[in-house]
Amino acid sequence: MEYAAIPSTGARVSRIGIGTWNGFDAGNDAARRAELSATLGAFFANGGNLIDTSPMYGSAERVMGDLLATIQVPAQPWIATKVWITGSDAGIQQMNESHRLLRAEQVDLMQVHNLLDWRTHMKTLRVLKSAGSVKHIGLTHYEASAHEDVRRVYLKEKVDAVQLNLSLREPEAAPIAAECEQRGIAFIANRPFGGGGALRHVLGKPLPAWCAERGIHSWAQFMLKWVLSHPGVTTAIPGTSKSEHIVSNMVAAVGWMPDAADRTRMASDWKAAL
Repeated sequence: MEYAAIPSTGARVSRIGIGTWNGFDAGNDAARRAELSATLGAFFANGGNLIDTSPMYGSAERVMGDLLATIQVPAQPWIATKVWITGSDAGIQQMNESHRLLRAEQVDLMQVHNLLDWRTHMKTLRVLKSAGSVKHIGLTHYEASAHEDVRRVYLKEKVDAVQLNLSLREPEAAPIAAECEQRGIAFIANRPFGGGGALRHVLGKPLPAWCAERGIHSWAQFMLKWVLSHPGVTTAIPGTSKSEHIVSNMVAAVGWMPDAADRTRMASDWKAAL
């Protein structure tokens, strides 16, 4: 696994993380939890460390906390979660609950989810960061229509990370990733498969012939390399609950990486395969 540094602190994160939306909302389902335990085990065994979750994702925080307490973790996981509520007191209560559910005294990255009440929460996050319960603070969104709003915030507020959607289907955040690099801000790419839509439309269709010689053996790897190779992209966080999928995804972070001309060709090849 390849790693990248969070620019503000030098903390090392795996270039492929694991997103928990939908897949880790398993509640008390023992069979699903067993599958997720195997997925996490494969993730850690292959060098992954970054886990992204949120109170918005149903039981995902609780499930993740339970699993991390029961499986063999070879290295300290790097946990990112979010605050997603209005009001200072409610935000503090929600973040405390995230610590409890994740069984984590410190959270590596606390993000204001979808900019909800960001002015209020940024004040709280600066206090928490000074106190040490939060190591990094950030902003997130998942819609291109909100990118400029996110940009306006990070241009006036000092943050450690920005998380936005970036994929062949939703490429609009690429200039923001490059700007984040210039400003010393980590960029986390969510929805690298376009919410699954970019991948579903090409599953079962042949990859371009040139992919094999570049070590690309699936459309998922194709798409992840396209995302990871953009200037400024620190990590990508595809969501999956399948161990075989996470292992395949992680292969995308090693070996050959596209340049700008390659990305243009990849976009053209992907569109041609639709």
